[in-house]
Amino acid sequence: MNKMSMELADQGQRRMAWAEQSMPVVRDIQERFAKEKPLEGMKVAACLHVTAETGVLMKTLKAGGAEVRLCASNPLSTQDDVVASLQQHDGIPVFARRGVDRDEYYKHIRATLEHEPHLTMDDGADLVQLLHTERRDLLPGIVGGTEETTTGVIRLHSMAYEDVLAYPVIAVNDAQTKHLFDNRYGTGQSTIDGILRATNRLLSGQVFVVCGYGWCGRGVAKRAAGMGARVVVSEVDPIRGLEAVMDGFQVMPMREAAHMGDIFCTVTGNKHVLRMEHFARMKSGAMVCNAGHFNVEIDLETLEEQAVERRTVRDSLDEFRWEDGRLLYVLGEGRLVNLAAAEGHPADVMDMSFANQALSAEYMWKEGKQLEPKVYAVPEDMDQKVAAMKLQSMGMQLDVLTPEQETYLRSWSMGT
Repeated sequence: MNKMSMELADQGQRRMAWAEQSMPVVRDIQERFAKEKPLEGMKVAACLHVTAETGVLMKTLKAGGAEVRLCASNPLSTQDDVVASLQQHDGIPVFARRGVDRDEYYKHIRATLEHEPHLTMDDGADLVQLLHTERRDLLPGIVGGTEETTTGVIRLHSMAYEDVLAYPVIAVNDAQTKHLFDNRYGTGQSTIDGILRATNRLLSGQVFVVCGYGWCGRGVAKRAAGMGARVVVSEVDPIRGLEAVMDGFQVMPMREAAHMGDIFCTVTGNKHVLRMEHFARMKSGAMVCNAGHFNVEIDLETLEEQAVERRTVRDSLDEFRWEDGRLLYVLGEGRLVNLAAAEGHPADVMDMSFANQALSAEYMWKEGKQLEPKVYAVPEDMDQKVAAMKLQSMGMQLDVLTPEQETYLRSWSMGT
């Protein structure tokens, strides 16, 4: 091992130790796993953002007895020092490197499957999709899986609807202790962090267009407004659109918002949310970024075709000059800006998300063989347990119902 690689591994070890300080729930699970070994004999193939927080999760699974392999779910989210640390200090095979091209990205996913896993742990369902197309020979050995993000859950529901999903998967993303916190507070803060790191622009007074008002969109809109931006929301769902209005934001179609916005952020999980008809109306200097899972939310191919010149002006910031002289800017190559241009969600909120992942892996190892090949919610008692553990770690206590109150809530006849 050369000096440079050891220094990188040591740096990653320090980064993970810092993250682990803010992950008390996962630490508690790791301690129990180390004693009980509930994952003994299980092989895990994980396709997640390779960050310090993910490193803590991988160590937790290994402590539980699992044989783990990890690859990246996004070419620009990998922290190379974490890769080095997991490989050299923890003996966990990791197939990831920041900035890989598409071919190497899928090569890494294929390598992650070579140990014939029993459980998949995915963020975006690329691993599941490849299994169901290229490596169907491995499907009989898989007990179940977990899915971390909205985009992946959408893909899995589609597979289940078409009756092609071959094994049960727990939608960790849909746990209340995940999407109400990770998606809203984690995405909200880390997206703004990524935008500021990439641009060093003042948000106060800017027109900030949020494309999609799901839990991630709510978080981004709230944080942008907190920084003094004038927030505009584009939505297709009338209930979410109404909620955005009630939250104090202007709601309009993207075609109308396009000529107003200074910063555009897509958080929908859909394709070509920003496209030619919108680029054509944007003012010079407009900046576009994505906080949804895949870079397809922005029609980057059309943007590049229409530009007469492209150049990188800052780390994670590309300038596209159009024939009419307008300049449009893309942050983080259209990939997740909070990971491409920053460090992703804070460890404090990933504590709950990855606690759900670890407990879901344990649940699936015990119960997966009895489950049908469908998408399942995180068991409610598990969700409640994670919330209770997080509150306890924060020094907070809940009140309790009196016997009289419990009787009243069970009764239909007591009335007023």
